[in-house]
Amino acid sequence: MANTRLEQAYKNEIFKALMEKFGYKNPMQVPKLEKITLNIGLGEAKENSKLMDTAIEELKLITGQKPVVTKAKKSIANFKVREGMAVGLKVTLRGDNMYVFADKFFNIALPRVRDFKGVNKNSFDGRGNYSMGIKEQLIFPEIVYDDVDLVKGMNIVFTTTAKTDEEALELLKLLGLPFEK
Repeated sequence: MANTRLEQAYKNEIFKALMEKFGYKNPMQVPKLEKITLNIGLGEAKENSKLMDTAIEELKLITGQKPVVTKAKKSIANFKVREGMAVGLKVTLRGDNMYVFADKFFNIALPRVRDFKGVNKNSFDGRGNYSMGIKEQLIFPEIVYDDVDLVKGMNIVFTTTAKTDEEALELLKLLGLPFEK
């Protein structure tokens, strides 16, 4: 498969910049983007199974990969959820698909967010992974506004091989994720 522009940039400029900034002795120490995971919680789908089908199609359009249906691990009476009931969707992107999605997300989708000033720098987990939430799927160019029956949010997790949040922040900045000033 052909390398994406973002992957090429990582292999050249980003790699060198990280080597210099953190003074790594071995090239294998340089942090990399390992995977991107998208997760949609669909509690409303227990009453209306059509919502699950449309969400699957939308997530497939956004990522180019078929999502996996997540099921409830245990029954919760207050939420009217039984064990094994479909409650969400997730997609894990790696390799070329990951870089294509990251490029599209950073340069096309995020700038379409209303009043966008950058993403929060405080959403790291302490081990070099970054999590963020999106309120609506309409920011992706593949989604046709008129076909949407329910606005769904999603969680996006960028998993890196970085050991610290500082290294991961620098890696994501160099990849193009627009952080707040």
